[in-house]
Amino acid sequence: MSAPTALQRKRTRLAPEVRREQILDEAAHLILAEGLYAVSMERLARDVGISKGLVYNYFPTRDALLTALLNREQAELRDRGMASALQAESFDDLIRQTTRLYLEQTRDRGALIAALLSDPSVALLMEAENRADRERTVRYFVRAARREYGLPLPIAITAVEMVSAVTDRAGRLVADGQLDVKTATEMCLVLITGGLERLGRPYRD
Repeated sequence: MSAPTALQRKRTRLAPEVRREQILDEAAHLILAEGLYAVSMERLARDVGISKGLVYNYFPTRDALLTALLNREQAELRDRGMASALQAESFDDLIRQTTRLYLEQTRDRGALIAALLSDPSVALLMEAENRADRERTVRYFVRAARREYGLPLPIAITAVEMVSAVTDRAGRLVADGQLDVKTATEMCLVLITGGLERLGRPYRD
């Protein structure tokens, strides 16, 4: 058997940000294919084709790696949602676009996010950030609902919190295959805008 050539021995050198994303991509693949407990630093190093030490250079602990993966998934949804919100031409358009994006994310990546959140350490590390992110989202939609329907602030806050449960439930139905994204989006739109319209009538009359 001939000795490996220099080219075969040479490990591909990637930019740090590219290598980091490669490790996270492999972790996501492992979780979806085999479950959360398949992820270890040794397994990731072997599957990516790098040393375990290099994995630790990017992520000092397994919890740090899983938290970074969850943060990436949520940041992608947040960024796409904000881009859609800024392009919305009406309140109906705002609800339709942001709901569709959330449901698509739930359909395509919901199993990954659910697995990550099932890890107590990851959930604890992300608790404060998730709370802050949810509060920012609620504030944004409260302002939009008040502009559209003339709701007093306390009513708008409560209403937005309640209608959020509609999209949460729709997401679970989409993830379970009981609803498709298009149907679920339109149902959410009708329920949310119809409810807020009815709620706002006394304050506009």
